Amino acid sequence: MAAEDLVERRSIDVVPDDERHGTAFSQFTLWLGANLQITAVVTGALAVVFGGDVVWSVVGLLLGNLLGGAVMALHSAQGPKLGLPQMIQSRAQFGVRGAVVPLLLVILMYVGFFASGSVLAGQATARLTHTDDTTGIITFALITAVAAAVGYRVIHVLGRVASVVCALAFVYLGIRLLDRVDLSALLGDAHFDLPMFLLAVSLSASWQLAFGPYVADYSRYLPRTTSGRATFWWTLSGSAVGSQWSMTFGVLVAASSGEAFLADQVGYVVGLGGTGLIASFLYFSIALGKLTINVLNTYGGFMSMVTGISGFRGQKALSQRGRAAYIALIMVAGTAVALLGKDSFLTSFKDFLLFLLFLLTFFTPWSAINLVDYYLISRERYDIPALFDPRGRYGAWRWDALLVYGVGVLAQLPFLVTHFYTGPLAAPLGGADISWIVGLAVPAALYWLLARRDTSHIPEETRYTLASGPAH
Repeated sequence: MAAEDLVERRSIDVVPDDERHGTAFSQFTLWLGANLQITAVVTGALAVVFGGDVVWSVVGLLLGNLLGGAVMALHSAQGPKLGLPQMIQSRAQFGVRGAVVPLLLVILMYVGFFASGSVLAGQATARLTHTDDTTGIITFALITAVAAAVGYRVIHVLGRVASVVCALAFVYLGIRLLDRVDLSALLGDAHFDLPMFLLAVSLSASWQLAFGPYVADYSRYLPRTTSGRATFWWTLSGSAVGSQWSMTFGVLVAASSGEAFLADQVGYVVGLGGTGLIASFLYFSIALGKLTINVLNTYGGFMSMVTGISGFRGQKALSQRGRAAYIALIMVAGTAVALLGKDSFLTSFKDFLLFLLFLLTFFTPWSAINLVDYYLISRERYDIPALFDPRGRYGAWRWDALLVYGVGVLAQLPFLVTHFYTGPLAAPLGGADISWIVGLAVPAALYWLLARRDTSHIPEETRYTLASGPAH
């Protein structure tokens, strides 16, 4: 393949049929590789750090991965049909400019994930290259930016490689961990606590739901004839298996290691495996796993920024220079946050995850509205040229959807539990946070009731741009 064919040319514009390629199985390897990584391990560990036991933490994490993963995979299935980035498609619900409302917080989330991933990967990179953590973080960030600039093809190559390399590393680490711990004792100390159980569910569900705003970005190059069902199941299985595998390992590590893991997450995990070449392989695996997911976060952040700004500027495409500038901005912001938080990672990451649960109050209503519109109201029929025209059938602002979105956000507040705010209805539930469930159910029902009353903006069949050939 020539270098010019490797570098992605598309950004927010629709992918024409003659550039489509791949199979739905590519979603499995991408999301497996993206989730077999150290930050997912730390996320699982936090279920125990916050006070849960091993058994119910694992069960809660599994339930959250399946529920959140199903929502995320429903978004993924939109990619082959429309050939568009996820957030561009949401203009059909919120308007060409109205789609910017959730995007601001989406970008903030990606910068946070970039930063947390860069700290852990930077530590692994520093140990591989025998430098300090600051150098490791900066080196890792630069590699991430280059991979994101190349784009879609290199992202899927990373996913395929990481799915194999990181799976081998986790199998080996799992065997080593089980040799050290008394598994029967850990499993025997089971005590169900509803708030802790629901916290575990929320940790993993939020992990999965956070992929929703960009998951279709990585399925949009699949041929239009690709089965939506196949895309859904391969995405769900890759993401749920990878994250549950990593998080379960994190639960066992946190429950058996005491303060050793909390003091040095990367060092402790690698120390389980040994020294010399094995340690180098494990450091490489950690860096590779984080590179895969951090490229997704950088790419998703860049796409979200372009989607928001282009709605006001009238852009339908982006130059390579513009692409590099947006990616550089995400990299600089994420690296700055990483360097500020590198000396107190676990505390910073705990605070970020709790903040992410708060951010979900703004993401879940968007997700609910997007999915109800795609599958139940529009039934996969969209006027793609109109998604770039504020004067077109979708308009600049769709106030009905924005109103439902606002109601969906407010409906969650009584059930929300964060370190800076607890809703009044959380106490009767024992302090359990079910706000994300409310954030999916309430706007889904309201949008369905409102949107089905007027479907005049829905075309009889999907209209594609001229670059994609005639309408199908």
